[in-house]
Amino acid sequence: MPELPEMETYKALLSKKTAGRTITAVSVERPKSVNMTAQQFIEQVSGRTITGYDRRAKQLLFLLDDGRLMALHLMLGGWMFYGREEDKPDRTSQVILSFGENQLYFMGLRLGHLHLYTQDEANQVFAELGPEPTAPSFTVEAFAALLSSKRGALKTKLLDQSIIAGIGNCYSDELCHHAGIRPDRSIGGLSQADYAALYRSMHAVFEEAIQYGGYMENPLYVGDTLTGGYNDRCKVYDRENQPCYRCGQPIVKEMLNSRKMFYCSNCQR
Repeated sequence: MPELPEMETYKALLSKKTAGRTITAVSVERPKSVNMTAQQFIEQVSGRTITGYDRRAKQLLFLLDDGRLMALHLMLGGWMFYGREEDKPDRTSQVILSFGENQLYFMGLRLGHLHLYTQDEANQVFAELGPEPTAPSFTVEAFAALLSSKRGALKTKLLDQSIIAGIGNCYSDELCHHAGIRPDRSIGGLSQADYAALYRSMHAVFEEAIQYGGYMENPLYVGDTLTGGYNDRCKVYDRENQPCYRCGQPIVKEMLNSRKMFYCSNCQR
């Protein structure tokens, strides 16, 4: 599932491709992927110009010239491709936005969606989300105070979007490994030094992951050499039984509340 770095990658690449461009046509092949009837969505989005992009948690925001926005949540299995029809991957598209000769294809939206909101509607939808982990206002003191007020396993709380927005299964494990702390540690046993280490690691991991295009490997367009570059740089995620880059011990895979968890049993305390 795309997380904060993946959506930041889409944000950067789509800004170069489509910001300032007008949506010349819209196709909705799966009405459940939008939050109104397919015809209403087509009528209200066609002819609109994308003025820019933003991101909230794991959602990419398409900012429109009438003040509204489209919020994309790819969920599990969702991805995008921008280009000509002949270059498109052999996958079914649920929604297609046309920009003249090129199209933006939204694929794998079985669980995901592309919703059209007014700004007030978007504010209501996003009100239940926690703070952005890399926002300047989200200080190490705020991070420690927020997590220390919770109970349960560290990874479980990092995944809770109402606590901190944008962290998912991959990067919760990656930042815990960077900090040298097991993802299943009880929050009640964490010290202020642990919180400081986790906070530093959160910023370091996200910075590197964004720099290298996130871990999802499907290219956004023909010639895209950025998307997915972080996949080979993951230190623990999806590396079961492979040696830890820090100490050489094999990476362990376990399940925590029905979610995969990867860690090094030797160098994560």
